[in-house]
Amino acid sequence: MSGTLLEPTEATGSPSVLVRTRNIGIVAHIDSGKTTITERMLKLAGKIRQLGEVHDGEATMDFLKEEQERGITIGSAATHFLWGDASINLIDTPGHVDFTAEVERSLRVLDGAVLAIDSVAGTQAQSETVNRQMNKYSVPRLAFINKMDRVGADFSRAVDSLRKRLRLNALPIQIPVGEGPEFHGLVDLIDMTQVTFPERTDDPADFTCGPIEGDYVEVACAARAKLLDALSMHSDELMELLLEDTEPTHDQVVQVLRHATIHENFVPVLMGSALRNRGVPALLDAVVTYLPSPIDRGAAQGVDPRTEEPIAFEPSPLAEPGAMVFKTVHFPTGDLTFVRVYSGTLEAGKGFYNPRLRRHERIGRIFLVHASSREAIETAEAGQIVAVMGIKQSATGDSLCSKQSPIVYGATTFANPVISQAIEPRSSVDRDRLGELLGIIAREDPTFQVHTDQETGQTIISGMGELHLEVVVHRLRDEFKLAVLTGKPRVSYRQTLRKKASFETRHIKQTGGSGQYAVAKISFEPIDGEDVEVTDTITGGKITREYLEAIAKGIREYATSGGRRGAKIQGFRATIVDGKMHDVDSSAIAFYACGVQSARSAEELCGTVVLEPIMRVVVTTPEEYLGTVIGDLNSRMGIVEQITDEGLAKQVEGRVPLRTLPAYATTLRSITSGRGEYSMEPDGYQPVPAELVEGLDG
Repeated sequence: MSGTLLEPTEATGSPSVLVRTRNIGIVAHIDSGKTTITERMLKLAGKIRQLGEVHDGEATMDFLKEEQERGITIGSAATHFLWGDASINLIDTPGHVDFTAEVERSLRVLDGAVLAIDSVAGTQAQSETVNRQMNKYSVPRLAFINKMDRVGADFSRAVDSLRKRLRLNALPIQIPVGEGPEFHGLVDLIDMTQVTFPERTDDPADFTCGPIEGDYVEVACAARAKLLDALSMHSDELMELLLEDTEPTHDQVVQVLRHATIHENFVPVLMGSALRNRGVPALLDAVVTYLPSPIDRGAAQGVDPRTEEPIAFEPSPLAEPGAMVFKTVHFPTGDLTFVRVYSGTLEAGKGFYNPRLRRHERIGRIFLVHASSREAIETAEAGQIVAVMGIKQSATGDSLCSKQSPIVYGATTFANPVISQAIEPRSSVDRDRLGELLGIIAREDPTFQVHTDQETGQTIISGMGELHLEVVVHRLRDEFKLAVLTGKPRVSYRQTLRKKASFETRHIKQTGGSGQYAVAKISFEPIDGEDVEVTDTITGGKITREYLEAIAKGIREYATSGGRRGAKIQGFRATIVDGKMHDVDSSAIAFYACGVQSARSAEELCGTVVLEPIMRVVVTTPEEYLGTVIGDLNSRMGIVEQITDEGLAKQVEGRVPLRTLPAYATTLRSITSGRGEYSMEPDGYQPVPAELVEGLDG
């Protein structure tokens, strides 16, 4: 196999654990085989004895009940193992777009990644998303063309898709021996040897290495020449050797390819069929050989919160402590907090400073994590990814350091939720518990949000898609044993007055003893905006300031209550122009009632226009789907205001009624083959078409 553990160069210093450490993630579009690849890696490393398959719900890394039932990865899962004398910390990430935050926060703390690509489908929608995320955090990567045994597998086409759709400088370091059902081996272009796989095996380590078969010698030589020519553009030494027709040594080729990969000049491309136990050993070798160690990545940059000046600590156990929280998982016995240690040493039982909270958090215990199991350790050093217990308030993106030398690492940013749903407990006595559990889930998941709609009184949960919210609801029912009901959130319709009117309102009652007496002449008129203005032109003390304020309160509270329709009345001015009060029978209560009555009369005499919330929607889509996206927005009564270029894609901005947007995330994915993205935010209110008013909720 081509992979050999490199001796430290001058840049990496003397041999150490850090030089042999690799922090990597497996990322891909859904159903590209990430978890299956990870399962084979664990078997090869001796971490597990028996392979478990995703489709059987028995994969080691898919240990959540929801994952086992659905056959997909939902939460990123961490593990660690040895390959040779290298220590590998690996995170298996979800591929479904609803759980892209799991990929985001994992890549934020990883040093390298393996991008899995389906050999038949090539680069897909979520491949583009995870590639953007890797670019965002400058994560060096390998590409693994998986499922080479499938009918329709095409290695060259898959590599071309990496170049064209992802703009990656993809560089094959292997070529296939057969494709589809005929796939039975590969040629290693670094060693110029052929790896042959048995027709059927349950052992991913079962293969043979030997000379290249006659029919493939010429093809392999041509492919190697292209490889060396590409590498020579990044090495004067290699360029000189090729000009002199001198064959470079194995170590020279590996060293140049390693340097180019770490600096993101190239993406080495490998291949295999993880499900049929083919090609994963070479992938593991390549991870160790070409992806960077924490030392290669250098000191993680941060900011000193006291001065806002840039600061960085060397990736050494002896440096000042610096670690980042990147995930929290709730357990009844206490939260499990995942941490990447960038510098220094974390010790169990010791407190570390959180600059955001401006307080110390005590680390109770430290664990190495393998899927659902844990191994307790006393310390965690620079370069490690561990889980800790005891932390109470630190959240994703927080730093743990010393108070004397604080550091804040850049915050992890997440996409805004795009879909919402109303939720309530089946029993009213569980309302407080529902709020508590939703708070726990929101702390675990930065893309899950919960709030109470002040106008409708509904509890609204928001997330990245229908599956995302479905998983949350299932957790409440299955994990937390809380019965809940869900439904669409009610749209908060509003009203404004249709025309101007002036009239006198009298609230006079005599019931024996003190009566109630309040008379006010008030002019109502519609105004622009959402405010309710109450003014007066009263002179000569006809109504005292106390009673004027009571009238204003009555008008405002009636408007807020929504009147007869139950939709808040807004955008009007009420001017109190005249009135009368009685020395004995007038009171603040009487004038408050007069205000309520006048607002009720204004609703009837002026008439109202029903308003609906409008969202400003921004859609990013490949150009080939532009017409379909615009047509769909038009069908939702949206108005497209502008279309601009967004890199290689198009960005469509428009205003769309909120009532037409339920399940828009699902529709957009469908009409753009999963490649469209969108965001939306409130952008005011506009009148509802008259023909639709009667069918609306109040």
